[in-house]
Amino acid sequence: MELFNPNSNIDFLAKRKISLVISILLILVSLGLLATRGLNYALDFTGGVLVEVHYDEPAEIDQVRSALETGGFHGAQVQSLGGTRDVSIRLQPREDQKDAERVGRDVLAALQTQRQDVSLARHPDLVGPQVGAELRSDGFVAAVFVMIGIMIYIGIRFEKRFAVAAIASEFHDAILTLGFFSATQIDFDLTVLASLLAVLGYSINDKVVVFDRVRELFRITRKAEPYAILNKAVNQTLSRTIMTSLTTALAMGALYFWGGPAVHGFALTMLVGIVIGTLSSIFFANPILYWLGVSKTDLMPVTKEDPELARRP
Repeated sequence: MELFNPNSNIDFLAKRKISLVISILLILVSLGLLATRGLNYALDFTGGVLVEVHYDEPAEIDQVRSALETGGFHGAQVQSLGGTRDVSIRLQPREDQKDAERVGRDVLAALQTQRQDVSLARHPDLVGPQVGAELRSDGFVAAVFVMIGIMIYIGIRFEKRFAVAAIASEFHDAILTLGFFSATQIDFDLTVLASLLAVLGYSINDKVVVFDRVRELFRITRKAEPYAILNKAVNQTLSRTIMTSLTTALAMGALYFWGGPAVHGFALTMLVGIVIGTLSSIFFANPILYWLGVSKTDLMPVTKEDPELARRP
């Protein structure tokens, strides 16, 4: 199935300056948001107490939050767990929150002043701030190693200019995705971190497909102008890129709407990353590759110095 004619000649590179300027501006805005607002780290990273309660009858989130405020638990993160009777309560760390069981009892007592049909769904969990800080640093190291591995792989399989373009695109996709979370202040937890690493892998897959077509076209075209080859490569892989992104987005959409709150962060990160990664494959990676001056000679095997050896098969 072809959504777009593979023989079409859409001039994507004609707007390369505009697309690169927009990308750079979005990167700067995202970095600014990360520097000023930061990420809204969830309990996994900040430490604190997680309490899950169950109501015999449906409960309103606003009522639960009001009861917690009255009981002295200010700034608690309250959300339903896939229904109207199970509620998750996340409390940011405080000096007196060293004993999770005690905090759970205090939370339950605060809620029972409003309604008596509430009970603990499971034992409260305590995550120390040291553990959260270690998880943040480990996540950063994991992302760095992912990018280094991608750069080595692309450099070996293609050529160093392709590796530079690929890493620039990965940096672009990761920063814009993080900028989205900084702007919206959606909880950034371990599932979001895992999804961000998955986005990096998904995004590079699109680039590899386009880069492979670029290499193939350079090798089979005798008079290969880089501008025409890069445009042709994007046109020929456009249907594949859109179809892959669309089918993955449908799966993530279903996961987001019907998978429950536990996977909301993962699915949302994938959806945002798919959109950003698809657009960067078309409007960012190729312009960077063209700007770096990739040419046919970069992808051709080196001729042997000895003329006698050069004539051998």
